[in-house]
Amino acid sequence: MRRPKIAVEVAPESAGRSLLDLVRAVAELARDEAAALIERGGVWLDARRCLDAALPVAAGQALAIHFAPTDGRPAVIHPADILYEDAALLVLNKRPGDYVNVTPWDVTGDVLWAAGRYLAARDGEAPPLHLAHQLDRDTSGVLVISKHPRANAPLLRAFLDHTVHKCYLALAAGAPEDDSFEVLTGHGRGERGRFRVYPLELVGARSPDGKHTVKPMETRFHVIERWPEAALVEARPITGRTHQIRLHLAHAGHPVAGDTRYDGPTTVAGVPLAHHLLHAAVMELPHPFGRGPLRLEAPLPALWQDVLAALRRQEVA
Repeated sequence: MRRPKIAVEVAPESAGRSLLDLVRAVAELARDEAAALIERGGVWLDARRCLDAALPVAAGQALAIHFAPTDGRPAVIHPADILYEDAALLVLNKRPGDYVNVTPWDVTGDVLWAAGRYLAARDGEAPPLHLAHQLDRDTSGVLVISKHPRANAPLLRAFLDHTVHKCYLALAAGAPEDDSFEVLTGHGRGERGRFRVYPLELVGARSPDGKHTVKPMETRFHVIERWPEAALVEARPITGRTHQIRLHLAHAGHPVAGDTRYDGPTTVAGVPLAHHLLHAAVMELPHPFGRGPLRLEAPLPALWQDVLAALRRQEVA
């Protein structure tokens, strides 16, 4: 859970007050709480993050205050999380619950920040790091980070040219009828800005907010194991849209277990789900410095293993 964002315009009578004082008053926070919020990067003026607590505000400025989730924790990198590393790349087995990049409420605590801290502590300094792609907060698995500026362009080109091949594992609610199936739809934002599925014939049309265009979205699925309550599914995204696999499984009537945004169940085989069960299991990509193709595999997190073991026990009983 997260306290809702506060967005107000600075009133004329507040002109000249320090940002710290204004945030304290508007958000009804203690001084140290407001100072920590600003220091973490949760306060914005005129759509720009502001870290200067002493800055005098001006009348008419747009103030936005973003609050961190109550269940948030800083990402930490351990040696066991590293799947592959060389001068160009750092590949991690991302843990569920970690944000991969800065958020509106925090400039620290994300995976990229944690990777920099880890490398600096190990090597004395951290190279310039750049995310090659994104993973949702609760999605675990293969995450590729560039360690060298010359690697950025080849990595971007590989993703754009579809020479990167990704395979995810998802635990889908219920049991799909077919062993293999494909979902092809439109993808865009809905009326409240959330991502949603659109009919294929609306691809190219404007979304309801008028700011975005509906784009094609395609995923291929294959069922690996079945139980009455759920199915272990291999998902291969052909396109790379936000929430693509989650949206497509929900659209097919089998939302990802634990994915409450898209009506996934919160327990499976009696096991409570602290996060959704979607895992970036395998990625194949060309090395950015031409050292041949890489195949990167990420082991499943503990919750995954607990749920699968519980499902298999039910099958035997």
